[in-house]
Amino acid sequence: MNDHDPSCAFQSHDHEACTHDALSRAQEICRESGARLTPVRKRVLEILLEEHRAMGAYDVLERLSAEGFGSQPPVAYRALEFLVDQGFVHRIRRLNAFAACSSPGSDHAPVFLICKACKAVAETPGQSVREEVDRIANDLGFTVERSNIEALGLCPTCAGEAAA
Repeated sequence: MNDHDPSCAFQSHDHEACTHDALSRAQEICRESGARLTPVRKRVLEILLEEHRAMGAYDVLERLSAEGFGSQPPVAYRALEFLVDQGFVHRIRRLNAFAACSSPGSDHAPVFLICKACKAVAETPGQSVREEVDRIANDLGFTVERSNIEALGLCPTCAGEAAA
């Protein structure tokens, strides 16, 4: 899924194939690394893959609870932590939420385009942006350990509704 089209988050597409590919890739990565994609971890990933939207931990917990996976916050938080650590999910800090990674298993520097109205999130390649941040930081003697680049705005649908 490295050739993922970020516009699919904002446009109609074969979402079933999109979800299937990401879930299959996550399962393959776990098999290769020996990590355990337990039923609750898999279900959390499936929930996040259902739409190209960020979800808060409590939203995920609500779904898990309704499906009999448990209702205590650590259930969701532990699964989300595992999925983030494995690179299957990203934390969207602006929304204090999580979104499924569009390129699991690849070393990448994503930029997140976040619709402030509907909360849709597009993950787009940001390697050139990250390289520029690293260059500027290096010029200042600063070492970047982690960056999370998020742009807030309106997706095409919400922008069209706002203009109408």
